[in-house]
Amino acid sequence: MTGASRGIGKATALVFAREGAAVVVNYSKSRELARQVVDEIRKAGRQAIAIQADVARKAEVVAMVETTMREFGKIDVLVNNAGILSPGNILTLREESLDEMIAVNVKGVIHCAQAVAPHMIERRYGKIVNVASLAALGTAMADTTPYAATKAAVISLTKRLALELGVYGINVNAICPGFIRTDMLMSSGTPEEVEVRLASLAKKAVLGRVGEGEDIAYSALFLASDEAGFVTAQALTVDGGRMDFLSHSG
Repeated sequence: MTGASRGIGKATALVFAREGAAVVVNYSKSRELARQVVDEIRKAGRQAIAIQADVARKAEVVAMVETTMREFGKIDVLVNNAGILSPGNILTLREESLDEMIAVNVKGVIHCAQAVAPHMIERRYGKIVNVASLAALGTAMADTTPYAATKAAVISLTKRLALELGVYGINVNAICPGFIRTDMLMSSGTPEEVEVRLASLAKKAVLGRVGEGEDIAYSALFLASDEAGFVTAQALTVDGGRMDFLSHSG
């Protein structure tokens, strides 16, 4: 599970562990946070290890998968959650920021799928869940255009991987989260500013609230389960019914 030291990744790691999964908590920089997630899982009597790897670097991803195979002997599920957002529009975004987002958000998915797929193919079984974003579907939010483009690429990759790997019994799907209450969202500003922001974001959803990490985690759990055995090449929207779309054209 990539990017699992905090936020959606952490919530997903904990939910999968509660359901009995042995979990690899991947992190890039947040070593201590990843160890805390592992400790929480182990205290609950489940198996977990933390592995450092920058998903933008193929060699590190390959090493992470090799360590996982040595530790657990198989990989049933890959959750590609690691991602970054650099605010900016087509006129203001620095090329370096765009390159970094492409490397993590797009190439990271490719690197992980390339490293894991051969092991799934050998067993003719596997589930890949890619965390995209509602931005990829055309929400009207300023300064997210380059980010949205990378996440749209994740949806396209999801469909292509489903096509290429389906013959081996591997399901590939994506989740498009709306606004989710994460550490990043909660720490950007004073408590008063955060509350005002949350209230504003909640008004954009039919359900009148922002999402929690568990909302995405349980969606990923379903897509990774055998109950979703006939679901593939899909992008599941989990957004509370967002209303601020640029258009609804296909």
